Amino acid sequence: MIQIRNLYKSLAGQPVLKDIDIDILDGEILTLLGGSGVGKSVFLKNIIGLMRPDRGSIRIDETEITALKLKELSKIQRKFGMVFQGDALFDSLTVAENVAFGMKRLSGLSMAQIARKVTEYLSMVRLEGVEDKLPESLSIGMKRRVSLARSIATRPEYIFYDEPTTGLDPITTDVICNLFLDLQKELDITSVMVTHDISTAYKISDRIAFLHEGSIAEVDNAEEFKKSDNRHVRNFIDINTGILRD
Repeated sequence: MIQIRNLYKSLAGQPVLKDIDIDILDGEILTLLGGSGVGKSVFLKNIIGLMRPDRGSIRIDETEITALKLKELSKIQRKFGMVFQGDALFDSLTVAENVAFGMKRLSGLSMAQIARKVTEYLSMVRLEGVEDKLPESLSIGMKRRVSLARSIATRPEYIFYDEPTTGLDPITTDVICNLFLDLQKELDITSVMVTHDISTAYKISDRIAFLHEGSIAEVDNAEEFKKSDNRHVRNFIDINTGILRD
């Protein structure tokens, strides 16, 4: 489990996260929902150790990470997979080489074993026969699935998704969401997604946390979240579902 207490982070002197308190439970999909620029990606970067909080506590499986030295922090970071908004694939590497990148550094497998694993993970994200293609030849949706295959290739305990459906059409978004759900069950992992896409949040989340002006305004399951009477949550829902109020 990930436990976050009194997390505070400022950038350029401006507070971005303000005393965040939340637990991320084993095996769940937690979605951090909120508008653009409210600190959702900063939240992820603090948990995974790419940023250090100004104050507060982050415990990963009972280990406090905020003061860890880089060598110890890197051991914790191996527990995480990451799917980036822009896919972050290496353009000069083939699909197979992209998926194998982390395994070559971390797994200790032979090249033949890695090649078999690459095929296995690409099959899990419904991509077969693309091992030798370069990312530039793929659609956005296919790139997103390659990024997903790469993130699960090191068998992480946690996967973080940073705006994973941005730029995708509704049909491809639905395909990607179904993949997330299938992999969650198959791999028994814990997932955290940040997004401003409320329909995606409703579809895949066990719980939804709403970030407003740097603080968690509400945390609840999807059905209860839809009925929230929190003013900020209600405004966000209404705007993103086309409801206009006087």
